[in-house]
This record gives sequence, C-alpha cells and structure tokens, in this order.
Amino acid sequence: MTNPLLDFSGLPRFDAITPAHVTPAIDTLLAQARAAVEQARTQALVNWENFVVPLDDATERLYRAWGQVSHLEAVVNSPELRAAYNENLPKVTRFGSELAQDLALYAQYRKLADSPEAAGYDAARQQVLAHTLRSFRLGGAELDEAGKARLAAINEELSSLSARFSQNVLDATDAFALYVDDVAELAGLPDDVLVSCRAAAEAEGRSGFKLTLQMPCYLPLQTYCDNRSLREQLYRASVTRASEFGLAELDNSALIARVLALRAEKAALLGMDSYAEYSLATKMADDPDQVLAFLDDLARRARPFAQADRAELEAFARDELGLDTLQAWDLAWASDKLKQARYSYSAQQVKQYFTEDRVLAGLFGLIGDLYGLKVEPDSAPTWHPDVRFYRLVTAQGDLVGQFYLDPYAREGKRGGAWMDDCRNRRLHADGRVQTPLVYLVCNFGRGVDGKPATLTHDEVTTLFHEMGHGLHQLLTRIGELGVAGINGVEWDAVELPSQFMENFCWEWSRVQAMTAHVDTGAHLPRPLFDKLLAAKNFQSGMATVRQLEFALFDMRIHHGFDPAGDVLALLDTVRAEVAVNIPPAFNRFPHQFSHIFAGGYAAGYYSYKWAEVLSADAYAAFEEAGEEQLAVTGQRFLAEILSRGGSRPAAENFRAFRGREPSIDALLRHNGMAA
Repeated sequence: MTNPLLDFSGLPRFDAITPAHVTPAIDTLLAQARAAVEQARTQALVNWENFVVPLDDATERLYRAWGQVSHLEAVVNSPELRAAYNENLPKVTRFGSELAQDLALYAQYRKLADSPEAAGYDAARQQVLAHTLRSFRLGGAELDEAGKARLAAINEELSSLSARFSQNVLDATDAFALYVDDVAELAGLPDDVLVSCRAAAEAEGRSGFKLTLQMPCYLPLQTYCDNRSLREQLYRASVTRASEFGLAELDNSALIARVLALRAEKAALLGMDSYAEYSLATKMADDPDQVLAFLDDLARRARPFAQADRAELEAFARDELGLDTLQAWDLAWASDKLKQARYSYSAQQVKQYFTEDRVLAGLFGLIGDLYGLKVEPDSAPTWHPDVRFYRLVTAQGDLVGQFYLDPYAREGKRGGAWMDDCRNRRLHADGRVQTPLVYLVCNFGRGVDGKPATLTHDEVTTLFHEMGHGLHQLLTRIGELGVAGINGVEWDAVELPSQFMENFCWEWSRVQAMTAHVDTGAHLPRPLFDKLLAAKNFQSGMATVRQLEFALFDMRIHHGFDPAGDVLALLDTVRAEVAVNIPPAFNRFPHQFSHIFAGGYAAGYYSYKWAEVLSADAYAAFEEAGEEQLAVTGQRFLAEILSRGGSRPAAENFRAFRGREPSIDALLRHNGMAA
C-alpha cells in the first residue's frame, strides 16, 4: 500500500503520511463512497447487512482517512499540509451535504425503518435509524432542488470559514514574540518558565528570553510576573489576536459576520426560527428559551458570589498591592497574591509536586480502581517525538482500546486541549470487534534542564478531563458505528464523563499518590493539600459567571440576533448583566472563540455548565456510596453511562445510574455556592 491514508489494515501510519498523499487518497475514497451510495440508492430489498453495512464501510474509510488529515493539520501544521487540507475540505463537506440530501437514500432508510425486520432490532440499531432519519431532515433532504443546492453551498462555505478562523488564531498566536534581555524585567516568573524562555531564544541564536502567547508562557507571565507593563503588553497582544488590530489577512471580523449570516440562513431554509433551534435538535435541551432560563437562573444564584469575589480582590489590590485600579492584566497576578495571603501557598509551589509521570500513574490507577482495567505502554507510528501511545486492557489482558497522548505545546500546534476519535468501536458480522482508537491532546510545558515536566493542578484536572472524554469513547460496548462511543450522544451530555473525572483530582488519597516533588521526590504534604482544598472554591463565583458570559453570548448571537448586528455590542450587553470583570474596549474575545466559530459548540457552549450539573450529581453518587463501594459504583457508571454510547437518550442513561432526574444542588455545593 503506497498511500498510507488508504491503508486500514492496522494503526494509522502517521510517520509516513505526507501532504502529497492527501488529495489522491481523498479522491479515491470519495469515489468509492459515492459508488457505495449509488448501489444503496437502487437496492431493491433493503436490510441491515446489504444496505447499512456497505454504506458504513465506505463512509467510515473516508472519514477515518480525513480524520487523520484533520488531526495532523491541528497538531503539526505546515504550509504544505494546510494547503492540502484546505483543498480537500470542500470536497469532503460537499459529499456530506450530498449524502444528507439524497432523497432516494432517505426513502431507503425510511423503508428499512418501517420494515418488520427493523421492529426486532436492538436499541442501538433502532437509535441509528432514528438518528439517521433526523439527519436527513436536518440535512435538507426534504427541500426542493434549489434549497438543497443552497444548503450544500452554505455547508461548504461554513466548513471553509471555520477552518480559516482556526488557522488565523493559530497563525496570530505563533506570529507574536517579545524578546527580553534583562532578567530583572521578568521578576516573579517561575524558574522553569525562565529556563524555557531562555531556551526558546537560544534556539533562534538570540540571547535573553523569548516570550510568546503559547499558554505555558502566557499564563505564568500573567499570573506571576511582577512587571505590570509587560503583563499589559502580552495581555493586549493575546486578546487582540486575529482581529483588526493585527495583520489584515488574519482578521476574523468578517468571518464572524459571515458565519452568523450563513447559520441564520441555514436555519431559515430548514424552517427554523434560529440557528439555536437547529443546534438544539440534537441536544438534551428542548428549545433556546429553556437554555436561556437555565443560564439566567444559574447567573442569578452565582452573581452575588462573583460580586463578593471582585470586591474582595479590589480591596486587597488597593490595600496590599497599591493598585487603585484593577486592570484586566492585573486579575490573575493579584488573585494569586490574594490566594497566597489567604491560604499561604501558590499554584507554582503546588506545581513542583505534580511531576508528569506520577500524574499519569495516578490517572491510570484511578481507571483501574473504577473499572478494573489496566493502561499499558504500547507502540505505534506517531506524528511527533513527544507523542506517547497506550493500550487499555482488561484484567485478563483482552484489548479494550488504544490511545495517543500528545502532551506539550509547540509551534504549529493548535492551542487548548481536546479528545478526538481516530477509529470507533464496531462489531462486524463475522464477530470481529474493531477496537476504538483515540487522540488525547494537551498543551503543557515540557520539562527543562533534564527534569520531568511538572503540571499545575489546573493542568492535572485538564488531563483528567480529556481522559474522561477518551474513556467515553474507549469503553463503549456498542457495536454500531452511529451510536458507539460519543457518536449519537447529545452534545450537552458529552461533557458529563469528562467533568466527572475532574472530581478525583480533589481527593487526598488520589492526589498524594500522584505527586512526587520534582527535586526531592516527596509526596505533596497534607497541610499543603489542605490549603489547596480550602482554596478550591477561591473565586468560584467569578469563574462561574465568566463561563455564563460565554454561554449566554453564544446562545444570544444564535437566537433572536440580527447577524448583521454588532457582535461586540451584544457581548457588552451580556457582560453588563452577568460579568463582574469587564475587559477593556480593545478586547476582541469573539475573534478567538474557536469553540463556537471553529468547533462544535455553536449554540451549545451552555453544555459545559449543563454537564457540570450532571457530573457533580453523578460524582455525588460516589460520595454517598463511599470508597469501599468505589468499584461497584464505578461498574454501574460504566454500565449505565459510559458503555451505552448514543444507544439510548442521555437523560435515560442518567436516570438509570442515579435513579432520578439531575439536581443542581451538588454543583452549587461543590462550588461553594449553596444557599
């Protein structure tokens, strides 16, 4: 097999894929998929084996190959790879639109759904059919030819705009560099960050320190650097990325307006009042008003706590730090000083104990305790030397799934952290099981001076969060592609397993086991953990309203908002209602809001908060059962939620596990905001 993107015999050949492979592979797979669709359209008698399976075979190969290309574009971006990706993205999008709008194929699916055979299908196949028929309706299969053509054009343009949005943010991030010669200007910055910044400058043949907008540099500088003007300089550079304040070719302003206009037009074509209504058709929430009511209720409860947080910070900054005015670039720095004053510890102090290998060992140990599974090192071709590969096996050694871990930030790699599937679980007719394969991607700082990488506690929770997503994909017991793993799971329930995992980062026994000081090897002392725990809900009010600000902005620009309107003015309105930290007028947050303009969270960002309700309530079941029942409760969580995939509604999964409807009480209690 000369083209690695056409080789599905085993693990992806990431070490062999080049940009030159992309177009020939995608063209070949598109042709095969279209041939399978044509065969399915004219099938005289339809059943699962002769109709659904051949379609799954052809489309899975296409999307697995395209998934590898998309993944590489996100983690090892290069001009050549980006060009190949951008060239083929419209073709893949066009095929998806054709598929969703094919009336003959729609009729075949309806014929199968109405057949006596289908009445005897298990829950997974029933859900696949229900979701597929819904996808045809949402894809425009019932539109006239002009409507179909317009919807296909909209989808194609939206895909292209989303890719450009993300690429602009990446390029604007990578384009910035500030060089500092005098280490005194960086007073307060942790030693490991200084070493990393010096190494970055030396790699370019320069002396001094290279400062960037990559998170392992930017966040510590905002939090610890005593140089206020330097904090302001980097803050301004960060919050104006991909806006009119930078290079014109990287400005996302016009893209935002065009995306909103196209989404509104798409919803109208499908007979819906807003894009939010379209988005919620595949979510747990019934309608936009229900979501807005949920967010408004949470904001009403959280804002008094946020106001108290802000007032305390202002008083401390004035009385102890000499800052009469608290600016946006002072918030993280002043907050860390206040945390140190109140709890006598800093996040940087705690970070020295969370060495990467011990954190991973603790994470893998938790997976064993909860689900009786083992994580073992494995080998596979990778896209970068940093990447590790693991296998998840039963106590008997049977393979459950495998995953890649790409932990460190670097140029050419998209910021943030995420999980994505590379290959989903599938049960073949001959009994063979295709095991799942996933990517876990983070942007941590790497180790320096021969020492292991260390993680802040926030980064530890990020790792656990992404592993939760990975487990949702890896531990499915469903054999149908359409509802295995996170496929078919309502978007506002997808964050439940990930946020659930974060809770274990606050248990003493877990934390003690996963710490070893980078210099001494000592465990985190209990008194320091107690301070960390006492500070758990430090400024939780401010953190909550910040997320509500994002969620309300997202929902309102997609419901009842004129796409030609002033997006920044709408954001200002939302901030006036819920925020307590109002950023400066030059802040261009929407221009970097990739979750909704380049990801899957459009009119769905609220799902983070909704899933927090679900995850806090689910974790409460473990609290109630106690440590001695951990494995038993873990098996129930696995059986009723993780393993089910999208084979039944998420609300049913939750009720089956918890025995009742979800309650907001556990979330408020965990965040220190209970009445």
